[in-house]
Amino acid sequence: MSGSARRSRPHVPWAAVRLLAVVVVVAVGLGLFAPWPPPRDPAPAVANARPLTCLDDALTAYGNSGHGWTGGDSTWSTALPGGREVFAFSDTFLPPITPPSRPADAGFVHNSLLVRDAEGHLSTIVGGTVAQPDSLLSPPDPADWFWLGAATYLDGALQIPLTEWRSAGPGSLDVTFVGSALARLNPDDPHEPASITPWPRSRGIQWGQWVQQEGALTYVYGIEPVAGRKYLHIARVAGTDLRQRFSYWTGRGWSDSESDSARIADGVSAEFSVHRLRANAYQLITMQDGALGNRITARYAPTPMGPFGPAVTLYLTPEAGGSGSYHDPAVYAYNAHIHPEFSTPTRLVVSYNVNSLDTAPGSEVYRHASIYRPRFIVVTLDDAGSASPRSARDACG
Repeated sequence: MSGSARRSRPHVPWAAVRLLAVVVVVAVGLGLFAPWPPPRDPAPAVANARPLTCLDDALTAYGNSGHGWTGGDSTWSTALPGGREVFAFSDTFLPPITPPSRPADAGFVHNSLLVRDAEGHLSTIVGGTVAQPDSLLSPPDPADWFWLGAATYLDGALQIPLTEWRSAGPGSLDVTFVGSALARLNPDDPHEPASITPWPRSRGIQWGQWVQQEGALTYVYGIEPVAGRKYLHIARVAGTDLRQRFSYWTGRGWSDSESDSARIADGVSAEFSVHRLRANAYQLITMQDGALGNRITARYAPTPMGPFGPAVTLYLTPEAGGSGSYHDPAVYAYNAHIHPEFSTPTRLVVSYNVNSLDTAPGSEVYRHASIYRPRFIVVTLDDAGSASPRSARDACG
């Protein structure tokens, strides 16, 4: 090679390299460069799971009284000021009722609220009039309806995610998703007209199936149904006003574009919960593989964004299937999720719904009014690594 073509060897600043190596080692030691995914703690064992009969009995007694709500699904809840709680239901039966059955002309609306005051008294909130009740919340298109998402008291308001639907056929499951929105209601008088804000709709994600506040941020969870599967998505807002602009979890970071939202997990139900047990331990509660059935499961992650580990069984519902308490293969359980205001890191209050594939007037749902009512259970975790239990409201009132 000629002298004019020869390249000199580049100078390596070894002092700077050594300094950078020291900085990296120190940073890793201090946890400044956290690995992704973060390390996951072992899943806590289930010590016990049993029905929470006091709450089941209270709703049964009220439902059989004919004073308002007689059955419903979804069963979200949140604490309100003044020692009150609100239970938010999607499809809801109203009077008349003839316990233990309901007549074919029983009232029906697509959503309702059930408020329990500080003395334990229950009252129903719906729209319309006494003579002609209607859903509390309705979209502008009269052909559509709202089902309710994870109702939560934040930012001084009762904030209720909404999913808008319309009929796509004769069956009870023949429905088409239209889009998500947010309702804000006055917690002191939920009868007042709500403000409704559309949420992002470009991906067909059903946002608001869970809401989890974490310090200065609030996470909003949704599901994306694709080819019979349901995929978990995660967004968040700054603060607690859920009308603010979403940022979307991409699997590695956050984006302002819904198109970048990543599928974080599959096999998730249409309704579920993601609950903080303690630092670096989050619990996803859902039905097994997101299916209609009888097995309630939990998956665990070190952050609100996952990654979520394998499923652990929490409870087998006794009502579902031909061998269940109704001896009907059409009866199933669904919509399992936690009630945070009643729960601690080791004692979880969880609800699920019971329904039938046959919901026509005169079917089992009418012959047995108890089918279409929530069940509550208490799951005790044998978790020696948990922090001191935080206080919780008395679920029994």
